[in-house]
Amino acid sequence: MSEATYNHKALIEYRRELRKNMTPPEVVLWSHLKGKGMGVKFRRQHSIGKYIVDFFCADKRLVVEVDGDQHGEPQQRLHDKVRDKYLDQCGLRVLRIPARSVIVNRYGVLDTIRCMVRHPR
Repeated sequence: MSEATYNHKALIEYRRELRKNMTPPEVVLWSHLKGKGMGVKFRRQHSIGKYIVDFFCADKRLVVEVDGDQHGEPQQRLHDKVRDKYLDQCGLRVLRIPARSVIVNRYGVLDTIRCMVRHPR
C-alpha cells in the first residue's frame, strides 16, 4: 500500500484481505502462534502506523515477518529497510523469516521465535 493510498478505512479493508489470503508459510506459522501457542498472544496482519505486519506480539514488542522471494529484490529490500527502521523507532523488534524456512525448518523457526519471546530486549 503506497503512502498516497494510506487511510484508516483502506488499511482495515486491506488487513481483512490479507487475513483471508495468507500465504501457505503464513498459515503454517499462524497455526503455531494463535491461541497463545507461544505462551503469549500474537495478532496476525496487524496495523502499526501505515504498515501491516504479518504477526505482532504486543506484550513482547515483537514483529514477525514472513518474507517471500520478492523480498530479495532491490526495491523491496529498500522498502523493508525503511519499514524496519520505523518499527524500530516504535520500540519494536523485527524478526524476518524467509518463507521457505517456515516450510523446510518449521521447528527451528519456532525455536527462534520462542527464544525472542522469552528474552525481550
